[in-house]
Amino acid sequence: MRLWLAVRCFFKALFHADFANQCLLLLNGTPATPDPVAVAPASAPTLLKSPRNDAITLLAALQREARFVDIVNESLDGYSDAQIGAAARDVLRDCGKVLARVFALRPVLEHAEGATVQVPAGYESECYRLTGDVSREPPFAGKLMHAGWQATKCDLPTWTGSGKGALVVAPAEVQLG
Repeated sequence: MRLWLAVRCFFKALFHADFANQCLLLLNGTPATPDPVAVAPASAPTLLKSPRNDAITLLAALQREARFVDIVNESLDGYSDAQIGAAARDVLRDCGKVLARVFALRPVLEHAEGATVQVPAGYESECYRLTGDVSREPPFAGKLMHAGWQATKCDLPTWTGSGKGALVVAPAEVQLG
């Protein structure tokens, strides 16, 4: 029971800053812990969950800083390939800036595509996707088709808005005359 609770708390603290801050306060003894003899048992405190999902926060940042949602939802009919390419260049550059700031991405393997790489015995399946003859036993040697990506951080902004705006990716823009 406590092991499962510890695992749940670990992942919630990892992905939710508010929860991690509450854990830190508890670990530092900041909130007074009631004497179990003096206080009648109370129900467990209910932690407030943010009304906004981190995925919406990331999508809002990509829209705000790179107009990502606009270009993905734009009908490409009537535009030349050159026009699409010119618009995409700016959007892709700005999306890259957002991803670099929020995740600081780096390759899983520091080898050029096409290079021969070694996959060790006991490898983590989250780090390698093996294709081809996978019936053999590791270690493996193979041609690197894609170096993969891994985040070196996850620094999403904290949502401070109201519940009503939690699902808004981009507000409507209204120019007043």
